[in-house]
Amino acid sequence: MILNRMQPFDCFSRDLHLQSCAIHPTAIAVPTKNHGGVEVMKEKKRIPTDGEPIQWNSPFAALGKITLPPTTTEQPSATHTVPATKKNRGRVDIIRQTAHRGGKTVTVVTGFVGISQAEKEKLAKSIQTACGAGGTVKEGRIEIQGDRRELIARILADAGFRPVFAGG
Repeated sequence: MILNRMQPFDCFSRDLHLQSCAIHPTAIAVPTKNHGGVEVMKEKKRIPTDGEPIQWNSPFAALGKITLPPTTTEQPSATHTVPATKKNRGRVDIIRQTAHRGGKTVTVVTGFVGISQAEKEKLAKSIQTACGAGGTVKEGRIEIQGDRRELIARILADAGFRPVFAGG
């Protein structure tokens, strides 16, 4: 049934014929919740198209009235720590291996001198995060999954090592 805005129409709610309802000339009737067997109609809001400013209340307007607590001037500690950089911490070899790994490529960093196991693990963790790959520390060497030699060389150079590409 097509309705003209100026014509009344009949409202039906479940098999009950109700009285004729007149439609407001500037609104469209939209059925809403059923209250006691009677369909209640509400007016649908229209956006003015004749150039009038639109009345709109920002949901964030109340935030401008709120005062914030004072902030502290402390600098947040870095969660991504790299071992303290020292000049010339020694030469390390960066090797790409595929042997005995089912065809998978692994980048191995060897030749650490004077570095504790805990420091190697911290360095391995920072390399894994930067490369977006897994890895481990085994037998004094760092193994990173995939061929990431250039990125690992840059990280090691920043940490004070002298990276050397060795092998294949």
